[in-house]
Amino acid sequence: MRRHLSFACEGAMLAASLDEAPGATGLLIVSGGNEVRSGAHRGMAALAQRIAAAGHPVFRFDRRGIGDSEGANGGYTSSGPDIAAAIAAFREAAPHVERIIAFGNCDAASALLLHQPLPLGGLILANPWTYEESEAEADEPALPPAAAIRARYLSRLKDPKSLLRLVKGEVDVRKLLRGLSALGKPKPPAAPDSLPTRLDHAMAALPCPATILLATGDRTAQAFAENCRPGDIKVERLDSGSHSFAGADADWLAERILEKLS
Repeated sequence: MRRHLSFACEGAMLAASLDEAPGATGLLIVSGGNEVRSGAHRGMAALAQRIAAAGHPVFRFDRRGIGDSEGANGGYTSSGPDIAAAIAAFREAAPHVERIIAFGNCDAASALLLHQPLPLGGLILANPWTYEESEAEADEPALPPAAAIRARYLSRLKDPKSLLRLVKGEVDVRKLLRGLSALGKPKPPAAPDSLPTRLDHAMAALPCPATILLATGDRTAQAFAENCRPGDIKVERLDSGSHSFAGADADWLAERILEKLS
């Protein structure tokens, strides 16, 4: 059964949903970006229903300024109090839960890493966000990671239609040269205060077990793989370009989560 509730966070009331189940290990879903707790195309609501049907209670919430929640939206970098309050609300709403595993995709994964310490039994981090705000808001988007550029051009070189377009002059040569030139440039070292560096430090200091899930064709996942060092954290990869594990990829995601909850 799905129950709707609310809880307080620094003077604001936040909206939440609890998919009830008898299990002692529960799942906390932290939404990424500015998505409401139901997720893109209600993907997180469907995931919660599936996990609860397998016996594990699932708690989802809208952080401050998002969806049905009060307050100002400060983005993932200021969501630490929201996550901490959600954990406390989850424990109060489901007192039989002894262990909570948190799942986050994109900047929700980065938020879970950055906002430590958290009283959690484990983390499931999907396609963690590594782009700085200046990169995300730039008029001209940053180039894709080198691995993505290589894969794209190798694919095109094998495609006769792409070669024919090049011969006919239908390809933007400036864009092509810009992409190819990036392959030969050495990667500059990350600044000490950069987001990738802070994520590396956070991963090295994790107080609980963690698993990283990467959709290998997703640009955000590719940037994480290129810029961060998970160390001893287990990394599982899916050959997919779906950032949110949509469609058939939802089965793979649910299976990975259930493995960690059992």
